[in-house]
Amino acid sequence: MHTRRRIGVVLFQLGGPDSLAAVEPFLYNLFCDPDIIEIPLGFLLRKPLAKWIARRRAPKAAAHYAEIGGSSPLLDLTKLQARALEEALRLHVDADVVIAMRYWHPFTDEVIRELQQAQVEEIVLLPLYPQYSFATTGSSLNEWRRRYGGNSIPVRTIERFYEHPLYIETQVEKIRASLAHFDPARQPKSQGQERTHLLFSAHGLPQSFIERGDPYQKEVEATVRLVMEQGGWPNPHSLCYQSKVGPQKWLEPSLDDEIHRLAHEEVNQVLVIPIAFVSEHIETLHEINIETREEAEKLGIGMFRMAPAVGASPKFIACLSDLVLTAVGLPSTSTTVVQKPPATP
Repeated sequence: MHTRRRIGVVLFQLGGPDSLAAVEPFLYNLFCDPDIIEIPLGFLLRKPLAKWIARRRAPKAAAHYAEIGGSSPLLDLTKLQARALEEALRLHVDADVVIAMRYWHPFTDEVIRELQQAQVEEIVLLPLYPQYSFATTGSSLNEWRRRYGGNSIPVRTIERFYEHPLYIETQVEKIRASLAHFDPARQPKSQGQERTHLLFSAHGLPQSFIERGDPYQKEVEATVRLVMEQGGWPNPHSLCYQSKVGPQKWLEPSLDDEIHRLAHEEVNQVLVIPIAFVSEHIETLHEINIETREEAEKLGIGMFRMAPAVGASPKFIACLSDLVLTAVGLPSTSTTVVQKPPATP
């Protein structure tokens, strides 16, 4: 009798505080990460420095979380993705999809114990970061290696999906739906839509990471290019970076600088597209949709909208399913539902 393969899939995400009381310990865990902050004598100084930074930043961060409901929605939204992916995969395999958050519960070691109890035959690691960076995918996978030890279960790793056809198509769908709100008549080539500036925003990264070979910036730029090619819009567009922390030089232009530039050029309609985020969290719900919106209004930008993250959209779940099945050597027909975008040069 043929038995179906039993596969464990680990979805990695940043994590977020589940209460206002959790904001400071969440920030402490974040700033303790050696993949985020490199300092001399880190084995001695990292924890005291992280404690000082977290205590200093917690009141402002807690106020921001209070404005979006008192906690991060990231875990709940990732659970929706996990359940949808599990359902899609079970057409092919017996799948257990679990979530490992980097800086707040459920942590990686909790998930490893869960997979051991489920008695899976192989594991697929799937960080929910479309573009690879030392600070995101790299950090999550490093934590997995530290915690997993010498377990004998085979592990497959997916490191990026920034140019996957279904991810690109999902982004295009979200942008098209958002653009429709700029033109009540919903004319595909209306003057209203053509005037709208498409502002792609990705989480920032210190320039020093790029100088050390981090591929993040190139992969973000490739995603933007593929989305614009697939969408075929005549709109002007640009790419910026957000969420800078600390005094060092980060990727530019910043989201704030780009909003000021567009306002100075008398751009009246802006659609911000969170191109490196697959779920809503503090960076989209507060930094873009509250702080940047308020700044845009002050600067005279007449219409400001944010495209939603891809979330648990059916095509995005099909993208994740295709990635997992490919990783374990099983066929998938998911990519046939859309036309593949032009290959990256």
